[in-house]
This record gives sequence, structure tokens and C-alpha cells, in this order.
Amino acid sequence: MALRLYWSPDSANLVVRQALELMGLEFEAVRVDRAARAQKAPGFLEKNPQGLLPVLEDGELVLFETGAILLHIAERAGRMGPDGPDWGDRQARGAFLKWLFYLSNTPHADLRAAFYTHRYVSEDAAIPLVAAGLQARFRGHLDLIEGQLPDKGGLLGPVTLLEVYLGALIRWAQIYGQRGHRLRDIGDWPKLSRLMRELEAEPAIRRAFAAEFIASEMPITRPARPDLAPESVTGQ
Repeated sequence: MALRLYWSPDSANLVVRQALELMGLEFEAVRVDRAARAQKAPGFLEKNPQGLLPVLEDGELVLFETGAILLHIAERAGRMGPDGPDWGDRQARGAFLKWLFYLSNTPHADLRAAFYTHRYVSEDAAIPLVAAGLQARFRGHLDLIEGQLPDKGGLLGPVTLLEVYLGALIRWAQIYGQRGHRLRDIGDWPKLSRLMRELEAEPAIRRAFAAEFIASEMPITRPARPDLAPESVTGQ
């Protein structure tokens, strides 16, 4: 089996696992023990010197960074979602790339700061202010995406890996980060709400969530944390 995903429950690898399942690509899943800080062990640092998840191995090729891995999966599968568009479609590929880089560089980066705000400030008193600003920014990202969505389907028409990435971000925004500064729900964005309900009902997506100890019937729109020790889960 050529593909090997290194993961821990509900970390960014959840995006990659969903993508692999949705695209029908077989893979081996290797759990990394966050509680034991195995992601900082020398052997893992050889795969990703940042000591972060996810890491995907494709034979001798070793990839890190969620966006880069999704790009590789789409290229490897020859399409951007289970029903297309085809990777050879130049217009669609350009649209896919700009949204993929946006999700990786902007909403995902903001969420990381929201989860680990203490790493971004020099005084604890600043944490609530930064957290409030990040929540406002994330809501702004959802406003922008809502305005770009068609009445049916995703950003490119058919559901693609972009919506998989977006769904994980929406999930995490509701359950991780500073208390009092989390996204309450996505009811303010009706197109997004519809799209995420459709996505979380997909059998492949449900398999991915179940494999990471996420038992919620609505893991994106009504999410719950994995039933695990907090130190084993992202956002701590």
C-alpha cells in the first residue's frame, strides 16, 4: 500500500483522511501519540521538521502541510472531487488552487492562532482581545464564502476537496479555542449550512470521522469532541 497517513484524533489530518476516503484511495493510517509528544520525536521530525500533523507518505515521497497534501491527492486521483472537475480542466484547476491556498493561508491560519492564542501574545491579558478579533475574522471568512456559493453545490459546482477542508475548519471553530469566543453554529450562513449537512451525511465522510473517535451524528454542523483524554486531541 503506497499511501500512509500519520494522524492523531481530530488534528488537521482529519481533512486528509476525509479526502482519501471520499476519493476512494486506499491508505494505511499510523496513529501518532500526541499525549506522549510523539510528533516531536526525532523519527517523526525527519518526516516533518515542524513536528506537526498531518504527514502523508506516497511511496518515497513525504508530504506535510494540509493544503499541499490535498493538492497532491487531487493530482494523484486526476480530479478535484469524487465527481470532478477533472484535474486537466485548466479553468477549474485554477479556481481550485486559489480557494485551496485561501483556506490554508487565511481561515486555517486564523484558527490555529485562535486555538493557541497564548503563543501569539506576550501578556495573558491580551488573549481575550485577540480571541475576539479572530472570531470576528473567521465569521468574515464565512461571509465571503457564503457570498461565493451557488444555491446548490460547492465552490466549483460539484463538491470537491475544498468543501472537505472547509467542513473541518467549521467543525473546529465551534469546539476548540478560547471559551466564549467560539463559533456558536453556522445558521447565519444558509448555503454553507445546507452544504455542510450534505457533506456530513456522505458515507465516506462518516467513515473518516468514526475512525478518529468522532461519534456525533452531525460532526460538522453539531460537533462534539472525540471521547478521549484532552491531551490526545488537537486544540489543547
